[in-house]
Amino acid sequence: MKAVRYIAFAIIGLIILAIAAVAVAVMVIDPNAYKPQIEKAAEDNTNLDLILGGDIGWSFIPLGLELNDVEATLEGERFVRLDRLVAQLDFWSLIAMSPQVNTFLLDGLDARLNVDKDGNGNWTRIMPEGDVADSQQPAEEQQGEPVQEDTEAGGGEPLNFNVENVEISNAQVHYNDASTGQSVTLEDFTVNASDITLGSSFPLDISFRVETNQPQLAVDGRLSALLAANEALNEFGISDLEAVFDMKGEPFGGKAVTAKLAGAIEANLENETASINGLTASLADLTINTDLSVQGFGDNPKLDGTLSIDEFSLRKLLAALGQPAIETDDPDVLKAISFSTKIGGPAGSVALSDLSISLDDTTFTGGGSYTLNNSAVALNLQGDAINADRYLPPTPEEDQGGAASEQEKDSTEKTGGTAQASAEESDLLPLETLRSLLLDVDLGLGELIISNLTINEIKSSITAKNGVLKVDEFSGKLYDGSFGANVTLDARTDSPKWAIGSKVNNVQTLPLLTDLAEVDMLSGGANLSVDVKTTGNRISALRNNAKGEVGFNLAKGEFRKMNLTRMACQGIALANQDTLSTSDWGTITPFNDMKGTLKIDGNTLNNTDLVAALAGMRLEGDGTVDLQQTNLDYELGLRIVGEIHRDEACRVTEYVKDAVIPVECRGNFSEDPAGLCSFDGSRFRDTLKDIAANAAKAKVKEETDRAKDKAKEKVQEKIDEQLGEEGDKIKDAVKGLFNR
Repeated sequence: MKAVRYIAFAIIGLIILAIAAVAVAVMVIDPNAYKPQIEKAAEDNTNLDLILGGDIGWSFIPLGLELNDVEATLEGERFVRLDRLVAQLDFWSLIAMSPQVNTFLLDGLDARLNVDKDGNGNWTRIMPEGDVADSQQPAEEQQGEPVQEDTEAGGGEPLNFNVENVEISNAQVHYNDASTGQSVTLEDFTVNASDITLGSSFPLDISFRVETNQPQLAVDGRLSALLAANEALNEFGISDLEAVFDMKGEPFGGKAVTAKLAGAIEANLENETASINGLTASLADLTINTDLSVQGFGDNPKLDGTLSIDEFSLRKLLAALGQPAIETDDPDVLKAISFSTKIGGPAGSVALSDLSISLDDTTFTGGGSYTLNNSAVALNLQGDAINADRYLPPTPEEDQGGAASEQEKDSTEKTGGTAQASAEESDLLPLETLRSLLLDVDLGLGELIISNLTINEIKSSITAKNGVLKVDEFSGKLYDGSFGANVTLDARTDSPKWAIGSKVNNVQTLPLLTDLAEVDMLSGGANLSVDVKTTGNRISALRNNAKGEVGFNLAKGEFRKMNLTRMACQGIALANQDTLSTSDWGTITPFNDMKGTLKIDGNTLNNTDLVAALAGMRLEGDGTVDLQQTNLDYELGLRIVGEIHRDEACRVTEYVKDAVIPVECRGNFSEDPAGLCSFDGSRFRDTLKDIAANAAKAKVKEETDRAKDKAKEKVQEKIDEQLGEEGDKIKDAVKGLFNR
């Protein structure tokens, strides 16, 4: 026991001696006497010129060091300057083997970081070139050696580290890059923290101002939070986070914008888990909320939580951010947008469920997923109704639009169409992006209004894999009918292959054309079958390489603003050498089953089998459609098969029956569709020849029959005179002879 007592006394004595030695040193030694040696040591070992302009002071309790007015220059230019640095360590905490920083104060830091035109930073020249090379060598050798862990230290008690007060004030950093012209300034940087102890939370306050010249932007930031870290430094937390950033500059059109951040974050590095609780981020009118937990920090994390965007007005947001407004046909759209979803799914995948997207009065619901290792996207959305026309750019004024159209037309004529050609020659699709897509998307919409068309019960299914994109289904109901289409795009080569198929059943053309293009010249239930293949990634290539056909059948329809009966009667009246007396012909021509096939060969559609049944007529014809020139060239014929009108001049005689009344349809169908068709007088000469031939045949037959009748009468008279009573028998024989 005495030995233990002596050892204790000895330790206490050593501590007292150490305290006394430190106290004597503080009172006797003046650190300012060593400033020349300190400055020379910095000069000998670095490229910096160190200037200690102020006093160096130190204290015993607390044990600390204070520097004032310190500057370091590099190649004659200021590199860093410091007004004041105070570092104080609680002396008694050292004695207790539990070091505690009493105060760390940094005031007036001014650092200058410059990059020359060759991209070299001035901080890379602090150490002499030889020393830099020597310092790198051990580091490289050290990287090749396995790190030996001190198992004994690892198994000991964690260090009890405490900091009473940390204060950084009036700090600024200037960064200038001569190679890019970029300049960034951090100023008014302030940090305050107190009672920093591992294992418990402590307050942190930060404020700063950042300015950049490319773009011109200024940000004033303020942040406060409670921070925590465990003694093993593998578990961290941020709570009561409140951050505000006031921004102004070119990105916001010179307007002032405020962004805010609030919530709590926790992370455990050992368990590889993290959680975000009640995090709210806002920018002007936009607010995002999330609660999210993460398990695994590697390539296959597992997520669980929620994400939502409060309803906001995109118009107000853009205005607040100083961005140009989106011009839409309806100024009341884009004022109510929101988003919400649950986040989950297996490890390595981000799955969205209970997904809801609202756009004004339209709502989409469904879900989706994103797989991290192969970027696969799956999406299933169903919407109720949307009027897409409301979101299109506003229709220009009629006079302005007309003037613009004329100017564009004149410009195109002067340049030989080069403006249009150059626009068409741009690539349509990013092929490299398409080749990397892995998609499985199903979209549905109850009602869509687009280009003034109303489409109901839309269904679409899209897949993409290995450079092949397929629209397996695109269907819906349209004007009392239905349609379905499928598209395959093979983008594995630089000249992608397209295959397009479509079927249309009983779509009423009159309301469709009226709503689509304000054209009311055709009615009836349209049935189409489309099979087209083409190649290319430009509009001109797709048109030039198109091959296929379109079969069509228009049942129980009408030609409107076009009376083909009148055109036929004009021809019949000429054949009858008569004049039509009817003045009210109307503007409608009914027909049944107009059908045919359009053969697609590049920009040209060829039709050789057009046929339709009209009242007393049969429409026959052939022609071509030039899609590039929007030109129509058709020769039609109205074959007379029966009575077509009550007008006496339009009577169908035996000479006219089966004759063809010619009609031509020629011109630009994009300008005046109703004025394309008219009576073809040039071809009517051939019709008159046919009618004359029919009349001649009829005349010959009439004369032949008349001659037969006269011969019969003469023979009969002669027989009656000569044979008397036997006349009846011979008469019967003669009748049989002439009536064979």
